[in-house]
Amino acid sequence: MTRRLTAVSEEAALEQLHEAGCTDGLPVVIPTPARVERMVLASGLDADVSLGQLGPNLGEATVEKAAIASVMAGCLPDYFPAVVAAVRAVSDPRMDMTEVQATTHNLGPLLIVNGPAVDACGIASGFGALGPGHRANASIGRAVRLAMISIGGGRPGTSDMALLGHPGKFTFCLGEDEEASPWPPLHTSLGYDIDQSTVTVACTEGPHSVLCFPDDDPEVYAEHLLNVLAASLSGLGANNTHFARGTQVLVLNPDHAIALADVGHDRTTIAEALHQRAKRSWSELSTVRARGSGINRHQRRQGEDPDLVVPALSSPDALLILVAGGTGLYSAVMPSWGAGPHGNGHLTVEIDLDQACEVPLPGSTQWASSAI
Repeated sequence: MTRRLTAVSEEAALEQLHEAGCTDGLPVVIPTPARVERMVLASGLDADVSLGQLGPNLGEATVEKAAIASVMAGCLPDYFPAVVAAVRAVSDPRMDMTEVQATTHNLGPLLIVNGPAVDACGIASGFGALGPGHRANASIGRAVRLAMISIGGGRPGTSDMALLGHPGKFTFCLGEDEEASPWPPLHTSLGYDIDQSTVTVACTEGPHSVLCFPDDDPEVYAEHLLNVLAASLSGLGANNTHFARGTQVLVLNPDHAIALADVGHDRTTIAEALHQRAKRSWSELSTVRARGSGINRHQRRQGEDPDLVVPALSSPDALLILVAGGTGLYSAVMPSWGAGPHGNGHLTVEIDLDQACEVPLPGSTQWASSAI
């Protein structure tokens, strides 16, 4: 149930929200009843419709509560259908949000938007798509995080136990640059039609930069690129390398994507190649693993073979590949956790743009706020 707060001014309301632990530490837009009602209207849904439960508190994520988080995050009503879909995703039991929020690992839900919603919401997919300066990306990702804080109860040091965290835990949202990609969009490989809009969510670490210089020989260039990507996906300090579970994300810049496409690669063959190459031998892993760990037990069952090879990807399907960012030398990988009851996988939810309603311009309002 939503609790109503009152204050004598916006400044006082902001301080109330900070003191109540309802913010991410940054200033928020005060969620007055009129602002929240406009956001709910944009969804075309009733305010009390449940989008699921958010752990670890297992709070009910209603449309109204998601609208409150969206107002606070600075979303325009046009963005709200994307927030609704993303909240549905993180509320799905298969995303293990109770464990994701409570782990000491550094995870945040990465939101990858595909389809007409990218343009409809103005979601950036090119230069600096995961950086500052893009209102839609910043506020949509932030709305999901504020919902995870206020509805899910994820607060640092008490229920969000990430030892360090990363900036993507403030906001972590981008679109795929479908026009710059040499392949069909990501969501079509996940069972959706090209004209559907989706958000794909994977809980990952922040981006790890991958450098690869071009080569005059296209085949050599592609081989170098696959090798450096495989090495980055199987870092000795990465959870996926040790557990062989969890979805990792690969964001190829357009130049790197075209270099691979030019020698005949598509999303499927890249995933298969990286599944085969992103591996470490037991002799390498044993230099950073304590005895008695899961890999050690597995290694001992195999006869303590120092040449035992451990994959960082459980299958080609454990890698999401998209094209985004500016052109140049750098792509990025996002390792993940590899734990939780469902193995820290990914989930795609359709964004319903057809149900959205046109929202009237805001009028005057009193300084009352709705706290989740």
